[in-house]
Amino acid sequence: MTKRILIMGLPGSGKTTLAESLKKELLKANKSVVWFNADDIRKQYNDWDFSHEGRLRQAGRMKILTGLSLAEFAICDFIAPLKEQRELFDAAWTVWVDTITEGRFADTNQMFVPPETYDFRVTEQDSERWANIIVSQIIE
Repeated sequence: MTKRILIMGLPGSGKTTLAESLKKELLKANKSVVWFNADDIRKQYNDWDFSHEGRLRQAGRMKILTGLSLAEFAICDFIAPLKEQRELFDAAWTVWVDTITEGRFADTNQMFVPPETYDFRVTEQDSERWANIIVSQIIE
């Protein structure tokens, strides 16, 4: 079964950069991995609805896509500003990229609910360092 890794945080916090580094580290550890970027998935489905319902639909879509994967790990980077999204996605590990206090979209900033629980809280933009830390703790 594919283990989901949610990389969440405000726009511009470094989620995609961390996802790329994490994928490289997992591949170096001879793990199979797939990576889903929220913007790429929105483009694929032509779904630019950022309403509450649209955000839940996107989280559900990401969960379905990871469930179809045969990889050991599925990395998904998306803002996930709502607690409901994070619960719906049901990640094995949640990585909160908490490197900025405000993103570039005012509406997203207003709706962003910081996670109460997470497995990793990234506090500086050093993706290689954090990818090493995360991989060292999630590989069994």
